[in-house]
Amino acid sequence: MKDLIRQAASSAFLTDHYELTMLQAALRSETAGRPSLFEAFGRSLPAGRRYGVLAGTGRFLELLADFHFSGEQLDFLRRTAVVDEATIDYLAEFEFSGTIRGYAEGEIYFPGSPLVTVESTFAEAVVLETLLLSTLNYDSAVASAASRITYAAGNRPCADMGSRRTHEQAAVAAARAAVIGGFTSTSNLQAGLRYGLKTIGTSAHSFTLLHDDERAAFAAQIDALGIDTTVLIDTYDIEQAVRTAVEVAGPGLGGVRIDSGDLAMQAGEVRALLDELGAVNTTITVTSDLDEYAIAGLRAAPVDSYGVGTKLVTGSGAPTAALVYKLVSRRDGESGEWVSVAKRSAHKESHGGFKQAVRNFDGTIATEESIGVPTLPDSATTGRPLTVDLVVDGVIDESYTGVEGVRRARARHAASLGELPPRAHSLQPGEPALPTVYYQA
Repeated sequence: MKDLIRQAASSAFLTDHYELTMLQAALRSETAGRPSLFEAFGRSLPAGRRYGVLAGTGRFLELLADFHFSGEQLDFLRRTAVVDEATIDYLAEFEFSGTIRGYAEGEIYFPGSPLVTVESTFAEAVVLETLLLSTLNYDSAVASAASRITYAAGNRPCADMGSRRTHEQAAVAAARAAVIGGFTSTSNLQAGLRYGLKTIGTSAHSFTLLHDDERAAFAAQIDALGIDTTVLIDTYDIEQAVRTAVEVAGPGLGGVRIDSGDLAMQAGEVRALLDELGAVNTTITVTSDLDEYAIAGLRAAPVDSYGVGTKLVTGSGAPTAALVYKLVSRRDGESGEWVSVAKRSAHKESHGGFKQAVRNFDGTIATEESIGVPTLPDSATTGRPLTVDLVVDGVIDESYTGVEGVRRARARHAASLGELPPRAHSLQPGEPALPTVYYQA
């Protein structure tokens, strides 16, 4: 299984120092083996957002498959005295054997939604905190932005073009999350290879500037890539570029791309000119620092597709989903019974205990995120259950990873999005589209 989804020799050091110092202290106090339940959730949504989109679960499972401590890592811990020898001995044999449940990747979520729960010993669960949060926080931020962007785009496809605007590995994660959130393609080849995503791209301004004139550049591109290619027309004069491109390729030219200026006005002028020249099926793609608001403003323009970069990979103003990971239940040291625990700090409260999550409906429209602690009353259990098993007794469900995981997450997102009330899709600031209601047993 690890051969199928391996990404690196070890993911165990994608963590924070204090995960291991807590482990050392728990081993010393003989509480490291205490059965515990940790939960990842968001206390709120980014300001003004109506919903969030869970992404990164599949990537986390891929990284979990490689969560073991190498000899080099253990030597580092020993050499730098991060932890003592007893803790190093424990880590040398580490293998996660617990159970992880959570919302299916691609699912819509709201404040308080129990997105991922980790049931295991304290030792096994605590060392996963940073890896789980770093994966989910970034991917969910990008998927949530992608969802808003693609909804604003309507039936016009969106392509991820953000690789050069973020860390090289984040670019792969962003492409994956964008497709889960509704994008149709990416410029990132590694994401295409790893996750079976459609990749796209033709040329940049440098290609045009390389040649002696624009005609020579267009002729070279069309000769190499065929008349279905998309040429970039705003290096010099847009009107002349359109005329030149159609002269070179003929009226069957595949597409043109505009990357600057007043996109709505220029798209209208370019469409009129293409039609005048007989290139009625030539498509128009626009790029240039787009987000959901800019795309919504282009609804009336004759645009066929969008390329989105910086705003996508930075979460369109919300670069993290602000998810947290808290201990919500543990076995009592004396009775052996499960005890709910919760943080009570001002503005950082958590809800303790095991939870059952269901989305309830009025007909086909979702009305409430119902959370039972630990179970829901009969009156609130008629909706759609939200939690699935991801890891059972250390065995990872591979269907949530790789190419299949992306396909499933994309389908889950589309179905969940279709359940939301119309107010969920407003780009104006507002309250979450659904209330989160807790039912305490």
